[in-house]
Amino acid sequence: MHNQEPRIARTRALVTVVLSLAFLASVLCGCSPVGPPLANSEPTATVSAATTVAATPATPTAPAKKPKTPKSSSAGTGSAGLSNSLLAWNFQRNKKHTIPEIPAEARKLAKRYGAMYVGPDPRLVYLTFDEGYENGNTPKILDTLKANDVHATFFVTGQFARDKPKLCKRMLAEGHVVGNHSNTHPSMPSLTSDPARFDAQFAKTDASFKKATGQPLTRLFRPPMGEYSAKSLAMTEGLGYTTAFWSFAHGDYDEKNQPPVATTVTRVLAGSHPSAIILLHGMSASDTGALDEIITGLREQGYRFGTLEPR
Repeated sequence: MHNQEPRIARTRALVTVVLSLAFLASVLCGCSPVGPPLANSEPTATVSAATTVAATPATPTAPAKKPKTPKSSSAGTGSAGLSNSLLAWNFQRNKKHTIPEIPAEARKLAKRYGAMYVGPDPRLVYLTFDEGYENGNTPKILDTLKANDVHATFFVTGQFARDKPKLCKRMLAEGHVVGNHSNTHPSMPSLTSDPARFDAQFAKTDASFKKATGQPLTRLFRPPMGEYSAKSLAMTEGLGYTTAFWSFAHGDYDEKNQPPVATTVTRVLAGSHPSAIILLHGMSASDTGALDEIITGLREQGYRFGTLEPR
């Protein structure tokens, strides 16, 4: 035993030297000291990469898109040089309950300027009512729609909004969509040479409706008389409005020459098709009298009812 003590002492001295050199090296390189933690020290929590990602809110790769701000003027919309030749909306009727054909030029312009003539859902049909003026029928139309739990899309003029604020409020209160049908019902191509006058047809109607209801019009536009041009469509789009044409209409617009109610019912049901936008007039006594049967008949054909929204 006594002969081993010097050897043990030398070994201990060598270990001490090695540990001292290791400690010195760790200090010089900025590393943690070699060896286990001290018995009384707190263990250091280890955070995995997955924990770090989960704890840090993700940063979007691109900022969220801001809502599209409607333009206040059609000037500068790129409509300069476009044709202002007067066109009238029309379509080719058929007896097959399929979407009617429209002229190639109309199809091209509708696509280019975001105009619609059928709705987005083939399971639905879309009842729309043009309200140029009121002669006692609109309350009955609203009564019938409410009784059948149907929502429709109305297009009002500025004069209608000024004359019948209570009806405008009722339209909104009962869940209908209300769009713009111009202030004074002009042919829109006739105003394209004067952007201020063109824009006023939209702005004055919206202002009158907002004064009547406290709410702005939905940014849908029904061109008076269905008259349009490439330039008027471009200027309408420039104002942030979607032009809404139709895929069914009939001779209901002459107050003094109304078709019999049975004729109106037959025409609408014969002209139905998937995603149809059906044009009716609020002043029409025939449409008003036929509306309940029209709704019943369309439901029997398998359709439900929708409202239009801007694109």
